[in-house]
Amino acid sequence: MKNILYIGNKLSKKGKTVTSIETLGLYLTREGYKVRTASSLFNKYLRLIDMMVSIIKYSRSTDYVLIDTYSTQNFYYAYICSQWCRILKLKFIPILRGGNLPYRLKNNPKLSKAIFNNAHINISPSLYTETEFKNLGYTNLVGIPNSIEIKNYEFKPKNYDVINLLWVRSFSSLYNPNLAIDVLSKLQQKNIKASLCMIGPDNDGSLIEAKAYAKSLNVNVEFTGKLSKQEWVSMAKEYNLFINTTNFDNMPVSVIEAMALGLPVISTNVGGIPYLIDDDKNGILVSPKNANAFVDAILDIKKNINKGNNLAIAARNKVEQYDWNVVKLQWKSILK
Repeated sequence: MKNILYIGNKLSKKGKTVTSIETLGLYLTREGYKVRTASSLFNKYLRLIDMMVSIIKYSRSTDYVLIDTYSTQNFYYAYICSQWCRILKLKFIPILRGGNLPYRLKNNPKLSKAIFNNAHINISPSLYTETEFKNLGYTNLVGIPNSIEIKNYEFKPKNYDVINLLWVRSFSSLYNPNLAIDVLSKLQQKNIKASLCMIGPDNDGSLIEAKAYAKSLNVNVEFTGKLSKQEWVSMAKEYNLFINTTNFDNMPVSVIEAMALGLPVISTNVGGIPYLIDDDKNGILVSPKNANAFVDAILDIKKNINKGNNLAIAARNKVEQYDWNVVKLQWKSILK
């Protein structure tokens, strides 16, 4: 098997959300690949230095360098690490995770070309990103979706007499957590029995803001902070709808997991989401920053339990194709 150096933010032990460097890295290790990772250092400057040092340190014993590539500040990590790989003549593979990467292609064309035109191959977890890249002239792409182990997600049909909303994400302004609180407030104003649980660590101060916002609206929201995957999947059994309020997105694993669990998903129609959710078939798409649209979709499901369960069944059928036992064959075809 090949030797892999995986570059990304491995910060779950520092209170951040588990990212693909830990999940995909573990999956590949189980398949027999030797996987080294960088970096778990919390300070972003030290983390970048650790990434660069690791590329040098393992350059003679590495067949491929995987680089998680996002659209915000981490875009520059990917740029620097990719150019380091070029200098050392290493095959590097950006994994296009940022939901706003098309913006980077248009607004940072030189840096983007330096990364993506010189990659061994670019891996796109979503058809959205793959399509956007190809439309802008990039051709060396392969689509490999984010994956889960479907056996770990028990599908359970729901009823909607009482609306119990679940939101799972890191608290960041990009993901607009306050919109979920608006949705709960508007439901309760309509005398609908409803609750909201928001699971995830703080990323940029948005958790503190969300708590203050909920208090200002006089609504009771359960904020759990960061939970392990096993913990929140177990909690999900008590909820019947999943809402995704983000302003930018690509192919979020939390949405895939909700679909696997039988939670009908109502999401903003942004980025890669419409490539994952077929509106009114395996989920519901609404316009961003629009609490009323969420409320209308929720009430529609409440009135029609069959609709909710049909959405859930279709969603489960779709995400079964993202099971690791299926997806791993695509990775093996690249890392050969």
